[in-house]
Amino acid sequence: TVTQTHTGTTNLSELLRQADVIVGAAGVKHIVKAADVKPGAALLDVGVTRETDPETGKSRVYGDIEPAAAEVAGWISPNPGGVGPMTVALLMTNVVEAAERQAAQL
Repeated sequence: TVTQTHTGTTNLSELLRQADVIVGAAGVKHIVKAADVKPGAALLDVGVTRETDPETGKSRVYGDIEPAAAEVAGWISPNPGGVGPMTVALLMTNVVEAAERQAAQL
């Protein structure tokens, strides 16, 4: 059974604890806590939150899934460092393909 949730889901933790696969895409820093993850679950973090570090003034990127969840999960694609490079690679593939199609029409 596929269950779709959002930032306003009132029983989010309960639903997450039942999930074999969690895709975090809410754009809310660490909305998925380690305590919400079923042991062995697969986690795919594609959510992005950017915050400025008050001490350094530098911007940092955080995902929807807190790093401690990796200790519970069977597999994790974290953010940052997970799907971003694949997104860029596929974007470039699509740009090249579009350019080739356009050139073929000339």
